[in-house]
Amino acid sequence: MLPAPTGGGAVFVDESNIVEQVTTAAIEFPTRYTPRIPLLSGTRLGRYEILSTLGAGGMGEVYRARDAKLNRDVAIKVLLPAVANDPDRLARFSREAQVLASLNHPNIAAIYGLEDAGDGRALVMELVEGPTLADRIALGAIPLDETLPIAKQIAAALEAAHEQGIIHRDLKPANIKVRPDGTVKVLDFGLAKAMEPAGSRSDVSQSPTITSPAHMTGMGVILGTAAYMSPEQAAGKPVDKRADVWSYGVVLWEMLTGNRLFDAETISLTLADVLRLPIEFDKLPADVPRPIRDLLRRCLDRDVRSRLRDIGEARIVVENRANFAREDGLETLLPPSAPWRNNVAWAAVAAVMALALGAAGFGWWRSVRPVERPLIRLSVDLGPDAVAGARTTAILSPDGTRIVFPTRDSNGVFQLATRTLDQARATPMFGTEGGSDAFFSPDGQWIGFFAEGKLKKVAVQGGAPVPLCDAAGSWGGNWGDDGHIIFTPADSSGLMTVSSAGGTPQPLMKTGNSDAFRRWPQVLPGGKAVLFTQSTNPFSWDDADVAVVSLKTGQIKIVQHGGYSGRFVPSPYGTGHLLYVHGSSLFAVLFDPDRLETSGTPVPVLADLAGNSVEAGGQFDAALDGSLIYLQGKAAASSSYPIAWMDSSGKTAPLLARPGTYGAPRFSPDGQRLAFTATGSKGPDVWVYDWERDIPTQLTFNGPGNLEMVWAPDGKHIVFGSTAGGVAALWWMRSDGSSEPQKLLERKNTGVGLRPQSFSPDGRRLAFDDNVVTAAGVEIWTLPLDLSDPEHPKPGKPEPFLTTAARQVDATFSPDGKWMAYSSNESGTDEIFVRPFPGPGGKWRVSTGSGKFPSWSRTKRELFYLSLVDGRIMVANYMVQGDSFDAAKPRVWSDRQVLQPNFIRVLDLHPEGQRFAVFPRPELEELKGNLHVSFLLNFFDELHRRLP
Repeated sequence: MLPAPTGGGAVFVDESNIVEQVTTAAIEFPTRYTPRIPLLSGTRLGRYEILSTLGAGGMGEVYRARDAKLNRDVAIKVLLPAVANDPDRLARFSREAQVLASLNHPNIAAIYGLEDAGDGRALVMELVEGPTLADRIALGAIPLDETLPIAKQIAAALEAAHEQGIIHRDLKPANIKVRPDGTVKVLDFGLAKAMEPAGSRSDVSQSPTITSPAHMTGMGVILGTAAYMSPEQAAGKPVDKRADVWSYGVVLWEMLTGNRLFDAETISLTLADVLRLPIEFDKLPADVPRPIRDLLRRCLDRDVRSRLRDIGEARIVVENRANFAREDGLETLLPPSAPWRNNVAWAAVAAVMALALGAAGFGWWRSVRPVERPLIRLSVDLGPDAVAGARTTAILSPDGTRIVFPTRDSNGVFQLATRTLDQARATPMFGTEGGSDAFFSPDGQWIGFFAEGKLKKVAVQGGAPVPLCDAAGSWGGNWGDDGHIIFTPADSSGLMTVSSAGGTPQPLMKTGNSDAFRRWPQVLPGGKAVLFTQSTNPFSWDDADVAVVSLKTGQIKIVQHGGYSGRFVPSPYGTGHLLYVHGSSLFAVLFDPDRLETSGTPVPVLADLAGNSVEAGGQFDAALDGSLIYLQGKAAASSSYPIAWMDSSGKTAPLLARPGTYGAPRFSPDGQRLAFTATGSKGPDVWVYDWERDIPTQLTFNGPGNLEMVWAPDGKHIVFGSTAGGVAALWWMRSDGSSEPQKLLERKNTGVGLRPQSFSPDGRRLAFDDNVVTAAGVEIWTLPLDLSDPEHPKPGKPEPFLTTAARQVDATFSPDGKWMAYSSNESGTDEIFVRPFPGPGGKWRVSTGSGKFPSWSRTKRELFYLSLVDGRIMVANYMVQGDSFDAAKPRVWSDRQVLQPNFIRVLDLHPEGQRFAVFPRPELEELKGNLHVSFLLNFFDELHRRLP
């Protein structure tokens, strides 16, 4: 029986006929728990807006909130009534919070201040994303070369606090976070207490509080806290900074072994073990060097007088780890064990990975210089239900242990599926139907994706997806370490940012009218800049630029010409590399993320990548552990492709079989000819194709700026828009090219220009989109025409039809000329609307989830449009009663997807109303057999060999 310590109550536990007396003086069990009413999203506390709940603990509930003044997310801990209603306790907590706020260290989660919260108080803290150290240890022991950088940063955090007279008093893995870039943050100094003068006695009621309401925490948390207490703390004796030294030793032990040092079945037995259980140092892994073993002995000395007195000494010992490795002859470290067992194929992958990773282990990329390892290539079978995504097929979690890819269910519906290396088969993810362009959160616990006109997130472990904001037809997203998601909107002209907790997207850079199209953003390490791809030609991205935008200045800088899908990958050997795609090759070049500069000559590192230069989709992804996954093959679509017929069954047939860089297809009123743009050496020009006789005719020869055209109802003339010479103009010319173009309208241009869209049935009014940059955004205008001499029409004064702050485009007259369909982003997403022409009157929304390029059927009361969610053609039946327009719920016209190159029209309905001219996505052709992707291990080492 242990002697009863002074100053505390006792609990007697009969375990196997052994009566043990263990103090509970250091543990406070409240007699009741009075929960608060949870704060709802949108609630304001001072300048902070509550976004979502993060969790609850013994001191209060924790929320994610937005700091409106500094434009950043924070964590807010609202004190529970038991604390907030106790004046003495609240005053003491406020004093300690003021002391803690003085801590300013990169490895300590900062405290920003205190706020009033109704009848209580709230602590405002730094929000730290990423997994806790407890989450990492749950995967197994951490290799020595990963443990030591983490241990060094923990020691540095405690050292800084101790120098300010502050002890943590509750150090444990659950209070330590490791960000994906390797940065450690020690959390929850909110339970720490200002260090008392030497010789004074601690008030045991202020020891770390352990509470256990059934709805708030579990036995694992209770035992976890007790398991890290120092012996003097468990016995209710006075504590000083050496209590943190003990807890540090316990945490270091757990990282190295993967097991708790004290892990009994009850609190009482756990505390008894802390006080008396012999510590078996021979259970440490064999690769732990002698100096680290000696450090653990000094930290875990129960005699506080013999224990290591200063955590700074521990930091120094850990910092000299390279010397330890040489002294013990540890030139190679053992990899961690992995739980890959079930599936033979995946187990083989796992076994090879374990051998290949060697000193690096299978965790986060490390901060020490590793030994170069050979490149290993594996073929991974994704199963019979996997399909090749249009832009990116498979993505990797940051630690390289999980793959997410699209699949097709028995009904042909697309959805996301996930698979880890220890799983026998993929698991479909509930609620991700129609999902595309998936990306991981930095901690690998969430997956962001786009579906049903929304940006959503879903937990990798399952559950219902969480909508975050409207985002129809986005061109890629990326989740930053600061908890914000950067994505490219449907028009792909700019970048948007939104909290990962949800909210209203905000522009990160210029959106709307722009002469550049932008896609595939990535937040660079440090969160100071965003990498992305931009191009002035939405139909071909092989000649695009990889650029960065500074989040501080908004300045854009080109860092690499001639490629797309730029992606920064870190390197344990240096600053890192920039990867990008050109054709069917993956290129790499040295890249400094601090200076935002490349150096040296780009080198091709893969020659068999199935890229997509039409939609700028690079079929690859990289993980922080140095592995890379990609879809093997030739470029699935290049800048040269045919125009095809497509019917409602999704079947395609050649329309213009000769490949070219085509755009803006338009059928003549009789359906016998097709006008389109074709890009040559000077830029895009207007052509007319007699598809029955297979005769193409070029109409314009001035190159740049010929982006859109529309047929006059007589079928003999065409109006096209041009920005040649820096002037936005509309031109009239014969469709056989027998006359010179005549200018109808001219405006000074600083944007995309004037785009003709539709003629009224009598041909006397032309609807066009005014894309000239103005304060009002993109406007819809009409131009009256006097056609008394069709060869020399006389234009009247342009008249505005729709001028608001939103972007209105694709104006299209109904067959009777009484209605105008158009696309507008007034709701935050491009949607199809109908208004009476010339007005005034009501407004009716037709699309659900997004829409572009409306097309009226001439034979039925049907209105077609292109969904930006997944590139499918939709159709809605409608009725007209007087001045009222009634559209039925849209339905999918064809499951076959088509390309979506931004503003420029990519399809047109034939006058017969049964088929379209389209650019189909070749990636979504049916695949025979199972889909395979290539897995490269030690890819970062290969980059170092290619670009030292």
